[in-house]
Amino acid sequence: MSGEICHVLLPGEAEGYVESLQAIDLKDIGSPKWRQQQERIEKLNMQAAVSATLQEEEFVKEFLTSYDKVSVLITELIATEVWKQKVFTEFQQQQLEQKVIFPIYMVLYHEATLVNLLETTLYHQEVAETGGDATLDLTDYCYRKLTQLIAKTAEAGDEDDEEEDALSALHNSTSASTLEELEKQNEALDFDISIKAVSMARYIIDHMSVLPLSVRTRMLNTHDFPLMFVELVENQPWTKFHKGVLKKYIDNKWQEIEGTDRFKLTKIEGQVWLSLFQLLMSDDCQKKYELNSYRKNVILKLRSHLTEVLLDQMPIMMELRKYLEQLSMADPPAVKKDLLLEQVPEIRENILQMYDGRWAKIAKKQSKQFFNPSNVDMMEQAKRLADTYNFDLLENLITEPPKCAVCGAEASKRCSRCQNEWYCRRECQVSHWKKHKKACDLMATDIPHDNQPTT
Repeated sequence: MSGEICHVLLPGEAEGYVESLQAIDLKDIGSPKWRQQQERIEKLNMQAAVSATLQEEEFVKEFLTSYDKVSVLITELIATEVWKQKVFTEFQQQQLEQKVIFPIYMVLYHEATLVNLLETTLYHQEVAETGGDATLDLTDYCYRKLTQLIAKTAEAGDEDDEEEDALSALHNSTSASTLEELEKQNEALDFDISIKAVSMARYIIDHMSVLPLSVRTRMLNTHDFPLMFVELVENQPWTKFHKGVLKKYIDNKWQEIEGTDRFKLTKIEGQVWLSLFQLLMSDDCQKKYELNSYRKNVILKLRSHLTEVLLDQMPIMMELRKYLEQLSMADPPAVKKDLLLEQVPEIRENILQMYDGRWAKIAKKQSKQFFNPSNVDMMEQAKRLADTYNFDLLENLITEPPKCAVCGAEASKRCSRCQNEWYCRRECQVSHWKKHKKACDLMATDIPHDNQPTT
């Protein structure tokens, strides 16, 4: 792949999109202004991913820093999170029409888009630095997502088989309610977002030297990220057994792991260990982290996980193992507590205070104004989506063959109307048609509708 074929946006287009970014009030989520910005952020996210994947000039990152828009992305992320927690829960109490489902899903998906874009660009120190005080809110956001990830792992226990079977049954069912489908999609999005929050937290840790001092304080002593990462190492939410087969969450999906591959560290596992190394080994963190006896005993659990197999893949962790051995034989020195006026995150708190007690009213207003599209609106939105999601480009970036939407087998046939769903054989496509038809109609509104699927 080379040249402009791999561009979602040209540099001039990306610059215009970044320059136009602005914080949109929670009450305006779903509005035409919000939808336009959502589409632009999606394209910026796709272009940033393309540039990083192909190791090309990352001009989206450059524009975000030069126009000081990182804090805008963080504000948009926090507003979307609050909307999901407060307004979406109001929608869940209603009997939603089919045409309302997709616009609401786009809001839920917007959080994942923002997280993807931030994860891609936060790798660079200048992006984190440009975030300024907003990184306090991003730190707390990562804390909430990691807490959610740990809690879900604790709840799941031995229910992985049942959960995956339920998801599979739901996917192939034509009788499941639209709200139920939306809630399942939201659960899947939340898990993926929480996994990416691990990477974002790691980048924040890497760049703490250029961030507000309160970021380090909140990470170490307010939220105790070291113990959270120990919990992740212990419980490994990215690993599960399904019908006796080991699976790991890699590249945004669960993949079967066979033989000696089970000992290979995945990207997310590496991120957790690197985060622990920075938090426990850097001088600045050791001076600030109040390592009492409880914290010491929890951290020492890491010793059993620092196996020779892991050390072969991450030799730098030998320093951490040596530190833990020393820690086990002596109490750490007392931390000197400085008098410090600590900054607190303001974005989320300001939103919660501004709309306190008005969530039901906002949901009612948005359901009438923004989430009640006419047929013409749906056609226009479908055309914009087809323009936003460049399927040919996305296929060029995917190295593995597509999977059947019904049975998961390798697929060679694609729906000719919407160009979106793949199938391994006609029987699967026909059986899926009743469920797929509504989405297919939406994505193919500019093509005369047929009553049967075609290949």
